[in-house]
Amino acid sequence: MVEIGGIKIDVPLALAPMAGVTDLAFRTICREQGAGLTCTEMVSAKALCLQDKKSIPLLQLGEGEHPAAAQIFGSDLVCMEEAAAIAHEVSGADLIDINMGCPVPKVANSGDGSGLMRDPDKAVRVLEAVVRGAGGRPVTVKMRLGWDKGSINCVEFAKAMEQAGAAAVAVHGRTRNQMYAGTANWDWIREVKRAVKIPVLANGDVFKPSDAPRILKYTGADMAMIGRGVFGNPWLFAQCRAALEGREIPPMPPLAERCDTAVRQFELSAANKGEKIACLEARRHYAWYLKGVPHAGYYKEQIVKITSLEDVYRVTRGIKRDLADAPTAAGAER
Repeated sequence: MVEIGGIKIDVPLALAPMAGVTDLAFRTICREQGAGLTCTEMVSAKALCLQDKKSIPLLQLGEGEHPAAAQIFGSDLVCMEEAAAIAHEVSGADLIDINMGCPVPKVANSGDGSGLMRDPDKAVRVLEAVVRGAGGRPVTVKMRLGWDKGSINCVEFAKAMEQAGAAAVAVHGRTRNQMYAGTANWDWIREVKRAVKIPVLANGDVFKPSDAPRILKYTGADMAMIGRGVFGNPWLFAQCRAALEGREIPPMPPLAERCDTAVRQFELSAANKGEKIACLEARRHYAWYLKGVPHAGYYKEQIVKITSLEDVYRVTRGIKRDLADAPTAAGAER
């Protein structure tokens, strides 16, 4: 069991917050598969302060979705304090997380996200503002190794966050300039863990079941945070949990069952945000669910034309009728 600011987490596996991916529907599926901690998509503090109608629903948690974090981003101190209070009130999340790791240019170049790693003093003030606004909820920080290879400052940055009141830090083992290229550097995550007393979540390149125990053993981190590895593969959580507990790795479900899970995700999404938006987003998610399935090209072409749940059902019937599992489907190391 891991404890972050008094919040107990039974399974040391966290779902990384990812814009356009970790909405309520997908988090629900991942939670069912064994994710111990989930987090909302990142939400703009400025948008929350302006009561933006599209942003506030992003904070909604699923029924029984605890422990969970609500993530906000920004760098304006007054706005971040207010946004933390709004996020706390709207979501009821157990943790408030600050995004100091987003590498997207329009975020980072404006001084938000990973841009804050270029100004540690400002980052400290941002954290202090969020702690004030969080209403006693523990505040955590999602960060990277630094801005670029020549300015890696994650150890000093994490220590500053700890001293300013962070209850935990999640470290992605890449710099901002790397984006998602190359290999995550777990050595620096290990150095962060050695430097602080608060829990550390290790993030980066957990793509198969054996990666979870490996990253925890290598870095000494308290939890493994999984991001792109679960695109179309929420079963990775169940497999990683089995690996951590020394149990036999469960195989991937048959293709038909994977399709049923995808459909349920899209139905949950439609109920939450409307059929039109849910189906537009389903185009990308369904393609991920078909990754590695032989001869799926035709149906991937059909998926990008989905506009309704009826389209989803029609495509799914065709997939179940015409396609079969890959020969390696029985292997857990997807």
